[in-house]
Amino acid sequence: MDRRRFISLAVGGAGLLLLPGLGRNALAAERGDKLLLSDAEWKRRLTSQQYHILREEGTERAFTSPLDKEKRRGTYHCIGCDQPLFPSRFKFDSGTGWPSFYDVLPGAVETTTDYKLIYPRTEYHCSRCGGHHGHVFEDGPKPTGLRYCNNGAVLKFVPDKG
Repeated sequence: MDRRRFISLAVGGAGLLLLPGLGRNALAAERGDKLLLSDAEWKRRLTSQQYHILREEGTERAFTSPLDKEKRRGTYHCIGCDQPLFPSRFKFDSGTGWPSFYDVLPGAVETTTDYKLIYPRTEYHCSRCGGHHGHVFEDGPKPTGLRYCNNGAVLKFVPDKG
């Protein structure tokens, strides 16, 4: 058990964890809206592909996500915690085979530097649950010039009502 988990249990989080659904949300709220779950809980909530991408920083094969071709108006959410990440108006067809966006909702992601392919890349994660979503590149369209290249398997599309 890591130190953070031990402290959360010691200060009363243990009782919250026993309540399905409510416990997870209440615990997340106590930590400044961060969702912190055990590895076992992530494995229970996610498919093996989603787990591999979100928790092990994996990727899906290009051109396999139906969300790459999604054209409706709506919002793309993190599959791990349902946090809204991208409105559909930021989406564009990059031709890469992954859903791509030129911007992200304010505060929705955090970035780190990834050296897995030797050269540095900017990797981004959901700011709420820490789940890996993809990489951001400087070859996108105006107005930002950025391309958030996202794994479609870890997005949930929520169409606009109406």
